[in-house]
Amino acid sequence: MTKLSHINEKGDAQMVDVSDKASTNREAKARAIVSMKAETLELIVSGSHKKGDVIAVAKIAGIQAAKKCSELIPLCHPLMLSKVSVDINPNKEKSCIEIQATAKLKGTTGVEMEALTAASIAALTIYDMCKAVDRFMHIDNVQLLEKKGGKSGHWKL
Repeated sequence: MTKLSHINEKGDAQMVDVSDKASTNREAKARAIVSMKAETLELIVSGSHKKGDVIAVAKIAGIQAAKKCSELIPLCHPLMLSKVSVDINPNKEKSCIEIQATAKLKGTTGVEMEALTAASIAALTIYDMCKAVDRFMHIDNVQLLEKKGGKSGHWKL
């Protein structure tokens, strides 16, 4: 049987001990895509959605989510993030909104979960704000795009 690093000898869950790891600059980028009807995208882009500025609200929601990541995901370390950004780009050709979240810090553990959480919550916020006008929306391609720093170095999709 494989021993999992987050399960102790008693079978209790525990956080991974990162106290002996080197503090390095770390960065992660993640994305999510919200597909929708062209009419829904036009409402968002034109700023005429009755709930307000969907893109601005989604950006703030994503940033907030990254900061709360350790409260949402069990055994995730609370981190002192130095940067979180959420870029939201409407794509009229594909009738979707492309979200890219970036998280950075100098520390002993990575920020992949924070970037993924930011992208996911930004996408869910768009969905929530627009579900009354478009029941056919869907969220796809939530994934890590790139990670830098730490023992495993640089990785890019």
